[in-house]
Formats: sequence, structure tokens, C-alpha cells
Amino acid sequence: MEQYKKEFIEFMVDCGVLKFGDFVTKSGRKTPFFVNTGFYRTGKQLRKLGEYYAKAIETKFGFDFDILFGPAYKGIPLGVATSMAISEFYDKEVKYCSNRKEVKDHGDTGILLGSPIADHDKIVIIEDVTTAGTSINETLPILKAQGDVDVLGLVVSVDRMERGQGTKSALTEIEEKYGFMTTAIVTMEEVVEHLYNKPYNGNIIIDDTLKAAIDAYYKEYGVIK
Repeated sequence: MEQYKKEFIEFMVDCGVLKFGDFVTKSGRKTPFFVNTGFYRTGKQLRKLGEYYAKAIETKFGFDFDILFGPAYKGIPLGVATSMAISEFYDKEVKYCSNRKEVKDHGDTGILLGSPIADHDKIVIIEDVTTAGTSINETLPILKAQGDVDVLGLVVSVDRMERGQGTKSALTEIEEKYGFMTTAIVTMEEVVEHLYNKPYNGNIIIDDTLKAAIDAYYKEYGVIK
């Protein structure tokens, strides 16, 4: 596993973003782990987060695109932080764009924040996680309504590696349904590999009991191979 992936896993733990316990996802699944990027709360954390996303984008897509689109609300700081990191560490300029939840009818009108979107713009979408592909179904119509755009793909922080609407993973379903690439900074398999029965800051984060709960979750919702 690449060093930046190990560092990102520990970074999520340090920031309280990666949590273990009893949770319910947006798609209604009861899960023993949860990723909440809303817990990145300081400028230093967001700056570092942007670097990790930029690395994942460089690895999968490169920087030959025009706009980094972060869906409201959590995608807004992700897009801002990552576009700044791309500029600072790679000397590349990509424009940031997001959407409003409601169309604004005065002043800076419309549904978009940041850069406008024009025909033939190449776009990469940035999100926190994708469990069952529900959020991307809301985002794409917004982008397509702006013009004849080329969506290159989707980048998320963690690939939960579970089924979407069918038997394949949510990210695979998105790729096949919409015809663009997807990537993640890390996968849950990599998270478990790095943390299982290994001390971090004096604690075992994923012990045998938690590992059994994660295994049971994947037995129910994991990808059928």
C-alpha cells in the first residue's frame, strides 16, 4: 500500500472522520463504520485533505480537465480545498464549482457557485463517499442542464466496497451506467488492512470483535464476485 494511503487512513482517525460503532447510511443500511467529512473542521485539516484528494486525482485522471465540481453541501469545501492543492502542489489551474440547494433569483443568480459551466467543459466530480450511488443521480442532471459537458469521472475519499443497487459495487455501477471513471483515496479493504490488530497511538482501533462486525456487514452488503 502506498505511503500516502496509510497516512490518509491515520489522518481520518485523528480528525474523527472515520468512526466505528453503529450507524445508518444515507441509503438506509446499518453499518459498523462511517465516514463523515463534516468532521474536517480546521484550515490545517482541509489543507491536508485537499492534498490527498489531489494525489488521487493525479493518479487516476491527471489534471487535463476544466472544472472540479463539489455537490452541495459537503462537496463545497472538498472542491475548494482540492482545487487550491492542485494549484499549489502541481502548478495546475482547475476551476471550482458547486451547486446551491435552491436557485437564487437575485444578485449572483442561478444554481451554481464558483465557475460557470459551458459546453465542452471537462468535469471531475468530488464527493466524500458513495454507498449506493444515490447522490450522483442528483448531481448529473444539474451538470447536464448547464450544457454539453464531458464528465470525466468521480473521486471520493473512501470506497466503501459494497453493493450499489444491484450485485456490483456502487462505484462500478456508476462507471457502467454513466460511462466515466471513478476512484478513491483509499478503499475500506485498505483501511482494515492498515488498522486491524495494529496499534495506533497506543490503541487497537479494529480488534477481533469489530473485524467480525465488518465481515458480517460485507457478507450482507459486500460485492458478489
